[in-house]
Amino acid sequence: MWYFNSQTIKTPKTMVISDITHPRQIFRDSAMLTSLGIKPMRIVRPDSRYYWDGAYTVDASGDEVVGTYAGTARDVGTLKANMLEKANSAAATRHAGIDWYWARASKGGTAVPSDIATYATALYSEHETIKTAINALSDLAGIIAYENKPHTETRKVDNGDGTYGSATYTVAREINMCTHFTDNPTEVDPAFVSLVAD
Repeated sequence: MWYFNSQTIKTPKTMVISDITHPRQIFRDSAMLTSLGIKPMRIVRPDSRYYWDGAYTVDASGDEVVGTYAGTARDVGTLKANMLEKANSAAATRHAGIDWYWARASKGGTAVPSDIATYATALYSEHETIKTAINALSDLAGIIAYENKPHTETRKVDNGDGTYGSATYTVAREINMCTHFTDNPTEVDPAFVSLVAD
C-alpha cells in the first residue's frame, strides 16, 4: 500500500505525475517511488475483538505514511455475554468427551475411572470459577486482560525421533481464561512440562 498526493494506493497502477505517465511497474522500484514522492503506507486498526473502527487520521510526515483508526470501545455487557457463551461451550465440549464413561457404567459396564471422575469434578468447579470471574468484570481493560492472560509454558525438547529428553525450553503465551480448563487425563502431551501465569 502506498500514499501519494493525499491518495491511498492499494494496488500498483499507472500514475500520471507532472504530466509524465509512469507504468505500474514503478511500484517495484523503491528508489523511483521515493523520487516521485510516493511513500509506503500502512493502516493501523484497533483490536476488532474489543473496538469498532472510529475516526480515521493520516500522518504523512515521515518516510512511511500511517493511517490510524481510533478505537470505539464495544459494549462491555455484550462482550461479557459472549465470554460466558465461550466458557459454556468449552465446558460442554469437554464434558461431552467424557460422558460415555458414565453411560457405560450405567449399563453395568466398567466403573468410571477415578482420574476421569476427578477431572469431571474439576471441570464443574473451574466452570463456576470462570463464570464468577467473568461476571465480576466491570470494564474493557479487565475483559482484555482476562482473555489475554500472559503465561509461560515450559516444554521438553524433541530428540528428533518422537522422544523427549530432560532439556526444556519456554514459550510465552497469552491464554483466553474463558476457555482454559484442566487437561483431559487421557490426552497426555509428552512434551508438556508446565504452564505458569506470569
